[in-house]
Amino acid sequence: MTNARGGIIFHKHRQRRAHFALSLALLCACAPSAAQTWPQRPVRIIVNVTAGGGVDNVARIAAQHYSAVWGQPFVVDNRTGAGGSIGVETVAKAAPDGYTLLVSSSSMVTNAAVRPQSYDPVRDLTAITALTAAPYLIVTTPALPVASIKDLVALAKSKPGAVSFASAGQGSIVQMGAELLVAMSGTRMLHVPYKGVADAYPAVVSGDVNWMLGFPISALPLVKAGRLKAIAVTSGTRSKLLPELPTVAESGVPGYDVRGWFGMFAPARLPIERVAKLHAEAKRAFQAPEVVRRITLEGAEVVVDTPQNFAAEVRTEYAKWRELVKRPGMKF
Repeated sequence: MTNARGGIIFHKHRQRRAHFALSLALLCACAPSAAQTWPQRPVRIIVNVTAGGGVDNVARIAAQHYSAVWGQPFVVDNRTGAGGSIGVETVAKAAPDGYTLLVSSSSMVTNAAVRPQSYDPVRDLTAITALTAAPYLIVTTPALPVASIKDLVALAKSKPGAVSFASAGQGSIVQMGAELLVAMSGTRMLHVPYKGVADAYPAVVSGDVNWMLGFPISALPLVKAGRLKAIAVTSGTRSKLLPELPTVAESGVPGYDVRGWFGMFAPARLPIERVAKLHAEAKRAFQAPEVVRRITLEGAEVVVDTPQNFAAEVRTEYAKWRELVKRPGMKF
């Protein structure tokens, strides 16, 4: 009887172990499947809007591709205000589940370097990928008696504080790129901030302000019409679109290199498998020949990089701009 009962007990224990093993196997099988089903509902892509940069167009290329691939709406949500910081803050505080993304210009980093924000671009965001990048053009009012960066620097040294430059607002990449040129050339020039490049261009065209950094897509029509004069590009190498224009570095300010970029981010701690999916499909979208042609015609280039490399670039830029802000005489 004892042996029989013991046999029954042993049989029940064996059944329990079998049931437990089966449940564990089903749980393990379901976990990857759940991860692979993302996205299961609409995804919001918040666009950190700064006037004149075309960041909305870049975000829509990504959104349309993602929607086509995954069969869920990727909704572009433009956010303005506080130099674009409101949109970045919204993403930084969102759940890291892949349903809230950010497409922003590099002004997101310069804004945080200039003054404390409610977000840290390194700590609070996951870098997915850079999407496009472009040099700026150094453009002057046509009447300014300069034909090169060397001429501009010489003029500024002969009249300290008299030569002026416009920007798209305090802390914008347009201001910081100009401030870096002033610092590296050892000159003193007057900064005149505007609400955006749409307001800054007319000031330079009219001669109220002497020069500024301009986006190729918006500055080139004014240059071709003779309303602005382009004297250099800000990148370390010459632009493929404007190979005749020298760089600032080869025009007398060695080491100068500033590019504006548009990149994609998510909240910090986004699961790595979702980072990989977003990056891989962004690469497919932006390396399509028709997209490359479109971006090139706008004076930019496709620069889809690994998440690790893009995160390193953001860290490097953040440190560079914070160091510039500490220079004596810098005011914001």
